[in-house]
Amino acid sequence: MIQSMTGYGKASTIFAEKKITVELKSLNSKTLDLSTRIAPLYREKEMEIRNEISKALQRGKVDCNIWIEKDEVESGIPINTGVFDSYYTQIKNISIEKNIPMPEDYFQIILRLPDVMTKTDIQELSEEEWECAKSALQEAIRNLTDFRKQEGAALEKKFTEKINNIKNLLQNIVVYEGERIEKIRERITEALEKTLQIDYDKARLEQELIYYIEKLDINEEKQRLGNHLNYFSDTLQSGHGQGKKLGFITQEIGREINTLGSKSNHVEMQKIVVQMKDELEQIKEQILNVM
Repeated sequence: MIQSMTGYGKASTIFAEKKITVELKSLNSKTLDLSTRIAPLYREKEMEIRNEISKALQRGKVDCNIWIEKDEVESGIPINTGVFDSYYTQIKNISIEKNIPMPEDYFQIILRLPDVMTKTDIQELSEEEWECAKSALQEAIRNLTDFRKQEGAALEKKFTEKINNIKNLLQNIVVYEGERIEKIRERITEALEKTLQIDYDKARLEQELIYYIEKLDINEEKQRLGNHLNYFSDTLQSGHGQGKKLGFITQEIGREINTLGSKSNHVEMQKIVVQMKDELEQIKEQILNVM
């Protein structure tokens, strides 16, 4: 089954008082284009995070976000009372020495001065916490992959429908092939007899008609187009990771349809070719999204 490159996966886990959340978003891209926004505590594991994602997702423009939330309300940032007292003493002494009144809002002023508000706890990533976060990452990857498979199933159904439509249209062309050749013969003969009003060698005309009709023969194009359509269907069933290959086959299908259109020389056949192009265009619109 093919996979889409569009996907979304999210997972959360609890470690001690922390809630660890991993979110992955994926869009189509020719290669793996991975960008990350990781909580500072886990930045030392960025290469390992990237390796986990690249092994599983292979292609796509992927955004990875990892953040931490506290389950409980964090205590306020402590005030460094020693620094506060030092600032207060200095302000008071300057007030006395310079005969300047103490500012009424000195408390707020001191709180804004450097090093008064300090956060003293320095966190280190433990192996237990990393294993917990890594499990959340792997779960998010699985969820995104499941999403991609669901999208891939929908794409596969659409592609199968469109390929079958082109196959049916190809069969419809057969109806007009004999009629097309006869009309070509009539048009040339009428031009010689009625429009140009000249005598001609009928045997030579038959030879020239055979040569001309051979130039417009579409049996090879029909055969190649049929082969490409079957190859597309077989590749579609062969598994994920076939997006580029399906794109190449689609290009070959387009070439054969264009050649049929240029050789058809018949109104009804050209209408069928236009319908084929419409079906193929709908495949092209989505084929870039296949992994």
